[in-house]
Amino acid sequence: MSIGKVTGFIGAAGIAIALGVTTGHAQGPAPKTAMPGAREAAAPAPGETVTPVFRRDIPNVGGRAMIAVVVTYPPGGRSPVHRHAPSAFIYAYVLSGAVRSQVDDGPAKIYRTGEGFYEDPGAQHRVSENASATEPASMLAVFVVDPKEHPLTIPEQK
Repeated sequence: MSIGKVTGFIGAAGIAIALGVTTGHAQGPAPKTAMPGAREAAAPAPGETVTPVFRRDIPNVGGRAMIAVVVTYPPGGRSPVHRHAPSAFIYAYVLSGAVRSQVDDGPAKIYRTGEGFYEDPGAQHRVSENASATEPASMLAVFVVDPKEHPLTIPEQK
């Protein structure tokens, strides 16, 4: 399978999940449910809400699962500096508002509704925050990960 097909698959999966999530939000916020690997290391940082929305072992890719969470930031909200499970490849898709992100030594960039970015396994997510002090923001994070690895998100030690 080519890189383009894999990227297209992940993007299409993210958009499909996003459409389902958007419908759910029209009826009010989704209830928080326990899902293996979803922020098990620590409670969410102040101003950040993480809601698990999807989990499925990938039947034709041994030892991998697709897990999706919605990260919601109030105005000015942010995540602490963090890494993800060692095997995790992440595609993030901005559902609403604008999210500022910096991965490893790359430049910080603002992603707006409909835009996305990825994180390679082992990357450090140095900045992940709402780019607005007045409007909320949310993004869908889709993980392709070894389902045995927990937690999915590991805050960096200060």
